[in-house]
Amino acid sequence: MLSRFSFAGVAAAVAVAGMSVPGCTTRPDRLAEVPNIYAGGRNYLAERVPRVYRTVTPQVLYVTDRSQDLREDGEVVYLAERSDSMSYGTATIAFRGVESWDALLAQTNAGIGTRPGRLDVASFSDRIRFSKTPLVSERRDGRLQTEANAQREYDLYADQFRAAITEQVRQSGTGNILIYVHGFNNGFEDALTTLTNVWHYSGRQSIPLAFSWPAGNSGVFKYFKDRESGEFSVFHFKELLDFLASVPEVDQIDIVAHSRGTDVVTSALRELVIRERGRGNKPKVTMKTGTLILAAPDLDVGTVRQRLISERFAEAFEQVNVYINPKDQALAYSSLLTQEARFGRLNTSDFAPGELAALSKVGLVHFIRVEGVGGLGHSYFRDNPGVMSDIALALRTRAFPGGTLRPLEQDQDNIWRLHGDYPLERLPDLALEYPGEDR
Repeated sequence: MLSRFSFAGVAAAVAVAGMSVPGCTTRPDRLAEVPNIYAGGRNYLAERVPRVYRTVTPQVLYVTDRSQDLREDGEVVYLAERSDSMSYGTATIAFRGVESWDALLAQTNAGIGTRPGRLDVASFSDRIRFSKTPLVSERRDGRLQTEANAQREYDLYADQFRAAITEQVRQSGTGNILIYVHGFNNGFEDALTTLTNVWHYSGRQSIPLAFSWPAGNSGVFKYFKDRESGEFSVFHFKELLDFLASVPEVDQIDIVAHSRGTDVVTSALRELVIRERGRGNKPKVTMKTGTLILAAPDLDVGTVRQRLISERFAEAFEQVNVYINPKDQALAYSSLLTQEARFGRLNTSDFAPGELAALSKVGLVHFIRVEGVGGLGHSYFRDNPGVMSDIALALRTRAFPGGTLRPLEQDQDNIWRLHGDYPLERLPDLALEYPGEDR
């Protein structure tokens, strides 16, 4: 477990962290290296990509509760400050240096070592600006009730959002939504380009949507300011999930969250799970939740232990994949600042004897230890070709680890091992089964 530090030591750490703690992605403007699953000319399964997405300038969706500013040149930018109202919009992402969809496919299928171009947010535009929350309320007949006109206006925006998502389903032909939630010190455009990385390499078989909360604050205490902004955004993320689940045409919602974004996501999901159980519902059915991916989670280990084991949080999902790296230096900073062990640097000693074995019996929570990661070891979920391969396989095949479609190996502590060459040694087997997989 994490050792205790003196007040002076923590104060010094805060000062250092304010200047040097890195963001949660490195070079988000670059398309990540091609995953190992496409090595040796493996088929990207382009025939399964919806026609509207067969382009080097795809459109992705976003919802954000960042505030806006207008530059002197008239350009709208999203800031790290909070907004009391959510915005829904669309963005066009450009794969720079790639001439056509066919050229992008060729480079994607080129395999190991290839990095086909860079990503730019060519444009973005808000479509819906929700009312500010909290809505005006008053106490009537002993109950707190939202003022009728305020509720009517908010519901109107919600209906417009549902109609926009319904249209996206119609255009794409898929009712699956892929949400990406970024971490600490990330900007608005970082969220869009990282989403595009994960979405492109996982096969473009879902509707991509980024939830961008007001991270990226400045100053010595920026880590703590971002943490508080994440708490602020939990309500808005809950609203987003509720609105999506209420669209009849939406079939399933997959979520990929990174670093501090995992706190926003799991806090919101936990509250929704409790609510649905209180209503007598099965959360997975009413929330339409599919696969949950927590990459390098900046979460308190003790809190997560309670949620996974005591609260049976994982039952609300098809599966939960947790990617960890005990040598994650960014999370080492976080451990120093918070004085608690972080989930993304999980060691077996952080669990009581028998707890990991008990979790393995549940069969829904998969701890995946990433090996051989260099640098700060925090953005591997998008930079490491092995990890991106496993994320793509999890989202496309719905397979659990350890089978033929996700050939990870488990150690004696019930943690799956993922090395940098994964799954190259199994490509001949995957070649027979992967193209025929069905979601």
